[in-house]
Amino acid sequence: MIPNILSIAGSDPSGGAGIQADIKAISANGGYAMAAITALTAQNTRCVSGVELVSPAFIAAQIAAIRADIRIDAVKIGMLGQASIIKAVTESLAGLNAPVVLDPVMVAKGGDRLLQADAVAALRLTCRRATVITPNLPEAADLLEVPEARSRADMEAQAQELLRFGPKAVLLKGGHLFGDDSPDLLADTSGMRWLHGPRHATQKTHGTGCTLSSALATFLGAGLPLQYAAVKAKAYVTSAIAHADALTVGNGHGPTHHFHALNTGITL
Repeated sequence: MIPNILSIAGSDPSGGAGIQADIKAISANGGYAMAAITALTAQNTRCVSGVELVSPAFIAAQIAAIRADIRIDAVKIGMLGQASIIKAVTESLAGLNAPVVLDPVMVAKGGDRLLQADAVAALRLTCRRATVITPNLPEAADLLEVPEARSRADMEAQAQELLRFGPKAVLLKGGHLFGDDSPDLLADTSGMRWLHGPRHATQKTHGTGCTLSSALATFLGAGLPLQYAAVKAKAYVTSAIAHADALTVGNGHGPTHHFHALNTGITL
């Protein structure tokens, strides 16, 4: 059965992150992608120049329309923008029996803030609804109000603290650590597991968090156990980064190659 995956996130017109990346990652991994849009952005690979948030009522209407007609096998939550949207999304998902992957999108790759500072407390409360949250190191530090992790020991301590917010699991992404590898840490009540992967020397990493969380939601929606789903999602995004240089998109932080496994070249 092809799993139906709902992404609740903002739009990236450059196609590398947000809803566009989610749809690509879900589709590339065998899911059927659906989307409830929380924000319109004006952005490219270099910066975010504008954000227009969708009204909480209309976001709720999008989710309600899908729930009224379509089976939802998993949900990925990305950019939420403000506290009222967080509240609307949380209420709209009440009673849904499906895995929820919460990617706490707070700051864009270029440094532009995508979550209002006064909404961080509301996002912490939403963690209780999540099957797994997938922060990177700056996002984890923001959620915990502590300095950014600089070592694996720091990551283990912060993952343990993030579990106190109530998610069933934390997948803490270690791409911001220095070193030749890019370690992620999966933590839940049963313990911690390191997910290892090589670090690729490329600037084309726009949307990697969106891509990982959407792939993870797809595998969970297909019924895979969390640990196996996390390993598969990690392998997918690592390969998408490794093949990113096949794309020539923009002059800043370019996108990953979501469909690297397909023969997407055009033969004349």
